[in-house]
Amino acid sequence: MTKPSLPELLHAAVTAVGGTERPGQAAMADAVAAAVDDHSHLLVQAGTGTGKSLGYLVPALAHGERVVVATATLALQRQLVERDLPRTVDALHPLLRRRPQFAMLKGRSNYLCLHRLHEGVPQEEEEGLFDQFEAAAPSSKLGQDLLRMRDWSDETETGDRDDLTPGVSDRAWAQISVSSRECLGASKCAYGAECFAEQARERAKLADVVVTNHALLAIDAIEGAPVLPQHEVLIVDEAHELVSRVTGVATGELTPGQVGRAVRRAAKLVNEKAADALQSASEGFERVMELALPGRLEEVPEDLGYALMALRDAARTVISALGSTRDKSVQDEDAVRKQALASVETIHAVAERITQGSEYDVVWYERHDRFGASVRVAPLSVSGLLREKLFTDRSVVLTSATLKLGGDFNGVGASLGLAPEGTAGDDVPQWKGLDVGSPFDYPKQGILYVARHLATPGREGSRTDMLDELAELVEAAGGRTLGLFSSMRAAQAAAEELRSRLDRPILLQGEETLGELIKNFAASPETCLFGTLSLWQGVDVPGASCQLVVMDRIPFPRPDDPLMSARQKAVEEAGGNGFMAVAATHAALLMAQGAGRLVRATGDKGVVAVLDPRLANARYGSYLRASLPDFWYTTDRDQTRRSLAAIDAAAKAEEK
Repeated sequence: MTKPSLPELLHAAVTAVGGTERPGQAAMADAVAAAVDDHSHLLVQAGTGTGKSLGYLVPALAHGERVVVATATLALQRQLVERDLPRTVDALHPLLRRRPQFAMLKGRSNYLCLHRLHEGVPQEEEEGLFDQFEAAAPSSKLGQDLLRMRDWSDETETGDRDDLTPGVSDRAWAQISVSSRECLGASKCAYGAECFAEQARERAKLADVVVTNHALLAIDAIEGAPVLPQHEVLIVDEAHELVSRVTGVATGELTPGQVGRAVRRAAKLVNEKAADALQSASEGFERVMELALPGRLEEVPEDLGYALMALRDAARTVISALGSTRDKSVQDEDAVRKQALASVETIHAVAERITQGSEYDVVWYERHDRFGASVRVAPLSVSGLLREKLFTDRSVVLTSATLKLGGDFNGVGASLGLAPEGTAGDDVPQWKGLDVGSPFDYPKQGILYVARHLATPGREGSRTDMLDELAELVEAAGGRTLGLFSSMRAAQAAAEELRSRLDRPILLQGEETLGELIKNFAASPETCLFGTLSLWQGVDVPGASCQLVVMDRIPFPRPDDPLMSARQKAVEEAGGNGFMAVAATHAALLMAQGAGRLVRATGDKGVVAVLDPRLANARYGSYLRASLPDFWYTTDRDQTRRSLAAIDAAAKAEEK
């Protein structure tokens, strides 16, 4: 029997999911197949509505080697495992004459730990363990969640936190889960044979397609101990998120509270001298942190340096002592010891990293209203790490609706450790960039309006002219507005002002869960939804409920952001343009994501309004505009209001 062609396979898969075949999807599938066949790498921009999941799944499944698909969001992981993969596998089975297996794999703390559930949580003040179910009042929210999770543990097949609905707080989940460092290991654990995390790993080893998240991919790359099974093809979806997720995993943090918990956990398990030294170091660190002011530490201050060296040395002593002493009076000593060891090892690792003072790390103080001060350390860049760990021994496909910034892929490529496209060299990963476009007719479906007449936004102060403009636009649109703000303070101020001026429901991020807010926004066309970062990327509301997307200002990183400003400075010292490489790239990516909220289906129409004149007037404005969908562009406020009113009238006529 002849081997089925890629167009045949794609046609079968698209039909099975009830989709429509699109030229961009076919072009993407061809490019993915070619990259996989010649072991090269591909960056592919596929606009909303292209059907990019099938554009990479079909050629990957046809290839026959093991594939890892890493995504940034839970929503896409669920879509792949619950909808796209089952239907695609069923559709391709008769043509391929085989049924590829697929599995989901996450980090250990995402799975219910049976040991924790049945044996209890190691106590911090006293010896042994306590029964969290007894300790929490059944009438409290925590107590109710714990009882619900205990019942769920008998029913669930996966033990995956995301399969528990409704969900529970991080505090409740922490009572029945462990990190990989706290885990006893399957061979030492009484529940090893039934362990949900181990079962997920075993399923992944047998699967042809393993769906995971960016964080686990980063852990796999950074920590050296492989978590993911051996694979020949890696597909990174939502690839615009990868650098920030990898940076997050590679960031270390120390807080006085965290150090205090480690002291309490270890105190009963080591000799008095070792315990006292760690307690004394903890107190010294706490005194230093009381005076910590937020901001980057170009050099580690002397007092912090001494405190961290004392912590590092005391932690090292405790780690050695934990391995050699036994205390039979402690109930389930192995679990208590493992948790204590994990927390002390983390402190040792972060303290050591900061005191070593690598030129490739950025160190800063942060202050949080609830948790107080912390000291953090993050890599100046993850590009070298990604080049070395990601692009060797496998073919990598990176895809997203926003990878081409300012007209090419080189900006995103550089952040991933890739040389400019077409650069030759033996040790230079070879890659190609491809923009397969979008099925939407952006110039006819959307308008990009820049409020050129407004004052340039400053760092502080109310923007009365911007709020006036916003109110007029929302009124013209008849509600139907998604407001994307550069800070929570700005979103709150706008919501407060417009609630007093307009007779329309204004929903504000933080006043309800994100899912509930988006559901209410989609259900009522007159409603507006205002918020910050997660709304720039996480909202999918096709139809008439979202016909105006407003950005209050260009979302440059804050000038006092320690990591971004350090990265900008490093580019400048190397002779590059730090502002364009870091700040403008960051803003372009967010604006492209934000503008992408407007047109989600072929019938959608509306306006993206940017209330920041710099997009029209500044030299970098053309770079940012080139990163956005190709909407019809105007700075005419009257024309924009007339267009919004016409779109609103058409939607109302449709709704009748």
